[in-house]
Amino acid sequence: MNAGRYTVISADCHAGADLLDYRPYLEKRYHDDFDAWAATYVNPHEDLLADTADRNWNSERRIADLEADGIVAEVIFPNTIPPFFPSASLMAPAPTREELDLRWAGLRAHNRWLADFCELVPGRRAGVAQILLNDVDRAVEEIRRTKEAGLTGGVLLPGAPPGSGLPELYSAAYDPIWTVCADLDVPVNHHGGSASPPLGEEPAARAVFMVETTWFSHRALWHLIFGGAFRRHPSLKLILTEQGSGWIPGVIEMLDYYHERLVSAASRAATAESRFGAGLAESMGEGPSRVWRDNCYVGASFMRPHEVPLRDRIGLDKIMWGSDYPHDEGTTPYSREGLRLAYAGLPREDVARMVGGNAARVYGFDLPLLDAVAATVGPTVEEIAEPLKEIPPDATSPVFALGGSVRVW
Repeated sequence: MNAGRYTVISADCHAGADLLDYRPYLEKRYHDDFDAWAATYVNPHEDLLADTADRNWNSERRIADLEADGIVAEVIFPNTIPPFFPSASLMAPAPTREELDLRWAGLRAHNRWLADFCELVPGRRAGVAQILLNDVDRAVEEIRRTKEAGLTGGVLLPGAPPGSGLPELYSAAYDPIWTVCADLDVPVNHHGGSASPPLGEEPAARAVFMVETTWFSHRALWHLIFGGAFRRHPSLKLILTEQGSGWIPGVIEMLDYYHERLVSAASRAATAESRFGAGLAESMGEGPSRVWRDNCYVGASFMRPHEVPLRDRIGLDKIMWGSDYPHDEGTTPYSREGLRLAYAGLPREDVARMVGGNAARVYGFDLPLLDAVAATVGPTVEEIAEPLKEIPPDATSPVFALGGSVRVW
């Protein structure tokens, strides 16, 4: 933070190449397959067909938009359609055995494109690499390659929803992934919406998806905790992004309760409950609240006012604000207003941590470099301290939906 301005880093933005622009990033042996696929592919996402779609790949437009919004750097998750995918990869179903090679080729193309995209503005973009969980050895290889290629946003952990055919995330099958991420200091990101099972297209199904999707995303937290990933790899970092933040204190308390209850039951004579905790203390190590304190973070996209009073219980050093650019539910072009609505009246040190300082530490941004940019485009301390009296009439982000309350999850 400069003397009078905040250095704002969005811990949740999205980008990707235009479909045909992925072709040069594919290995040549896939070019004929790509040409055939692209010739018949129909993009199902309206926002990727609109005249604003180039915000995903137009570097100059993107920088201009973010700086106008007071943001100097970003963590970049995927958004557009990579080669051979049926939809945007974040929510695409796990590939079948027959689809696996082409899907991997598509993700590697995206990762190569993203490395080049980040290099257009050195130090201001932390790209998140993509992997698949169907082949752990290939995932480890790609994590190593993308780290060397300069992607500093870590790796995107895909969901393993019920019915996917993948092992659950607590499975020891994934330990090579946790090992390489811990060894190379690669953060593991788990983004909201990526772990829900398919529910269909009926109106009720879409409503149920909205109610349940964050819960399915949260499951990665307790799967990795109870699976012992953090005991075996004490330096492993897990970031839960765009799935709210107000749920965290209550869920951590619940996980502590079950941990203590099951470990205690396992130490007593055989009871109906003792078998549920058998071996748990040895396999997972420290309790959930300790793991949260030492290893976990939250990408608190457009943090809402009712979540802010929980910041000390969540952990002030855990919270990383995000704008969700360029999504409609994001705060652009009203990020300053969103920050005022959430953070007005807070100590400036608290705000500085949540809007940029924590993200700089977790993702390795060079703060002096970003402070220099923020000196001209960052929101002023006085501006963010001023309570927001009027919601912009055309704002579409949920941060501006008044009357919210802390959710169960």
